[in-house]
Amino acid sequence: MTRQVVLTHRTDHPALCAPPESHETTARDDKPNCWTTPEGPLSDNLTEQLSQIDLVPSVAMAPAAPRRSVPKDRFSSLFSTLKTQTYHDPSSRGPGSHSIRTIAWNPTGHLIATGSADRTLRIWNPDKASIKNSTELRGHTGGIERVAWNPTKEAELASCSTDGTVRFWDVRSKGCVGEVKAGGEGFTLAWNPDGSNVIVGRKDDALLPITLSLDQPPTASAPLPQPVQTNQTTYSHSGRELLLTTGSGSVKILDYPSLSTLYTIPAHTSSCFCLELCPRGKFLAVGGSDALVSLWDTTDWVCRHALAGMTGPVRSVGFSYDGSFVCGGSDEGTGVEIAHVETGEYIHTIPTTHPAPCIAWHPQRYWIAYSGDPMGLKIVGAAGGSL
Repeated sequence: MTRQVVLTHRTDHPALCAPPESHETTARDDKPNCWTTPEGPLSDNLTEQLSQIDLVPSVAMAPAAPRRSVPKDRFSSLFSTLKTQTYHDPSSRGPGSHSIRTIAWNPTGHLIATGSADRTLRIWNPDKASIKNSTELRGHTGGIERVAWNPTKEAELASCSTDGTVRFWDVRSKGCVGEVKAGGEGFTLAWNPDGSNVIVGRKDDALLPITLSLDQPPTASAPLPQPVQTNQTTYSHSGRELLLTTGSGSVKILDYPSLSTLYTIPAHTSSCFCLELCPRGKFLAVGGSDALVSLWDTTDWVCRHALAGMTGPVRSVGFSYDGSFVCGGSDEGTGVEIAHVETGEYIHTIPTTHPAPCIAWHPQRYWIAYSGDPMGLKIVGAAGGSL
């Protein structure tokens, strides 16, 4: 049973208004190029079925003043002027124990959170690199696997840990304001765009929905086991769909909150680890164990580009605030390669001395935060520059 057609496209987004040109999904020559459902291939009304997936951003907070996008041919020269700031945490508990496993900017870009294998959860002020201007949030007894900010509240953070808990924090009071027992080790989490709920992915491939309300503590629903290895999750910008990467190389799009499978994209030939929707909703980036980042046009779900600049499995992927540029993070090789989304061309390399598995673009500027350096978090742009 497919959904009823609900057209909610934005007229200022031509790519989402245009009908698909093809009834097939193109991934690789040796892969089946079609969308599938639990009942088999989609019928000829694919155009109508796809039109209801609203990947356009919803307005959750007052929008920031728009910045002018930089053209592809000028990006590298301007980005090269940006200076990198290092944020060193001297409280790391032993050599190598402080490896950063997750990075997240808050919605305004005024704060950035890092979670580490040694259970350190820290909030940094990107304008002030000194440790005395940061805040450590204490409570987890195991390594921090994922941090994510409430998209509607600039001071509310969620974290999941190998200690089997999900915690919610108010960074203004520096305290934990809610805790949920996950029933297993959580390693991914994602907020619904309206901030009303969080979904946590456990290492046993179960998804745990958590509901939040103003006058009640966070409440977990029954865990929902998945039939396949489940990695990263993210919501569509409307919040009506949940997208997730799998160990089979596919990306599944689930109805939310029922979590019934709507569509399956045969994205890669091996495990897909990470994914992100661009801010404008036009492209989906998927990173896999095959060291590729694939870029999918959400109008017709054709793979427009397969970016092959990585040397190892892609552990994170992200778009610039305007959706014009994309890069991935890996725990192998050095350098962060930035590509132009529309053309698929690599246009700039951030030199690094170590692999950078976690990357995160600033939500309003062409700044990039990345992990992997033994000295700590690094943010390109935070120390100055002309971009």
